[in-house]
Amino acid sequence: MNRILSLLSLASLFCLSAYAQETAQWRGPARDGIYNETGLLKTWPEAGPALLWHFEGLGEGHASAAIAGDRVYTAGILEGIGYLYCFDLNGKMVWKVPYGEEWVESWPGVRSTPLVTNGKIYQLSGFGKLVCRNADNGEFIWSVDVLKEYHGPNIKWGMTENLLIDGNKLFCTVGAAEANVVALNPNTGELIWKSSGKGEASAYGSPALIKLEKKHILVTQTANSILGIDAGNGTLLWSIDQPNKYSVHANTPLYHEGYLYCVSGYGKGGVMIKISEDGSSASEVWRNTNIDNKMGGFVVVNGKIFGADDEGKAWYCLDWKTGSNMFAEKITGKGNIIYADGLLYLYGENGEVMLAEPLADSFKKVSSFKVPFGADQHWAHLVIAKGRLYVRHGTSLMVYDIRKN
Repeated sequence: MNRILSLLSLASLFCLSAYAQETAQWRGPARDGIYNETGLLKTWPEAGPALLWHFEGLGEGHASAAIAGDRVYTAGILEGIGYLYCFDLNGKMVWKVPYGEEWVESWPGVRSTPLVTNGKIYQLSGFGKLVCRNADNGEFIWSVDVLKEYHGPNIKWGMTENLLIDGNKLFCTVGAAEANVVALNPNTGELIWKSSGKGEASAYGSPALIKLEKKHILVTQTANSILGIDAGNGTLLWSIDQPNKYSVHANTPLYHEGYLYCVSGYGKGGVMIKISEDGSSASEVWRNTNIDNKMGGFVVVNGKIFGADDEGKAWYCLDWKTGSNMFAEKITGKGNIIYADGLLYLYGENGEVMLAEPLADSFKKVSSFKVPFGADQHWAHLVIAKGRLYVRHGTSLMVYDIRKN
């Protein structure tokens, strides 16, 4: 019997290998908004690139798409219940399953983009329910109510973390006094370690991972702090003060060659942090309040930081090393940003998707189009995968062909 089960398991894994072993996560392969695609269009037709397909009826949500192999995943709310969706690359729904009660209070909608890796899909609800399902067929594997299990308080606009995995650990910023941040077994949901951090509430953020030679460091943000935690055992290595008006720190930090950049909205802006060689300490290098986007993120290209300010006054370019303003222009509404094949992709909260070239002293608007479907806020981040641009607008997911002929 064991032999038969083993063969069946191997066959199942073989079927999954085409896509489920591929990791699909928030803001791309490195969680930095950079998509390593080539052969993309350098300009779009006046009406925008060709729309391959769209799905209307996802329900309320701000989750982006997650593309793993030949499957497209996202999430939405229907009548108060959160659903995970799986489509093939032609837009045919493969499965749709509920994962529980979701956030329908102020700014209703699914907050988090699914994480897909090693044949599993993970989703965190606005109420702190973390669910793991089979990425192939949506079947239930395990779930943990992290707020109830670890005695964490929910926050004003609901938990909004895009989950991160590192090998055999799945991380979640609970915001409890003792279990401020936890590492769970991604196969079972069982606790591996818990860190008290600084005992602050979670702050709508999505963590980053610093991979050093001798240790991995989880970087996450809580109400007033940036935390550096040993990903192996949960030890708090260092913290940097980063308070703002509403304790909202929704952007993912970025690490590059010994330095870490974090940015928050509501006028707080960004801070550059020097990380010691062994990761055990950190110190401030500079601050700049101009780029202070609440949740649109930023990209770093050729030593320059690109992103929008919180109030929508302009899109900025800062020098990575010094934090000095290089240039600023109001080329579209404030929003989110990604980068691929030499060009910036901007998605304004005004519903405009723009292709822009970063020049030495300005942004060059190349092409743009208005999002034709969906409802409510334009908050979901853009995604590029396999020559396609994925645009989520509330109830609708649109997929555009951006490959050169």
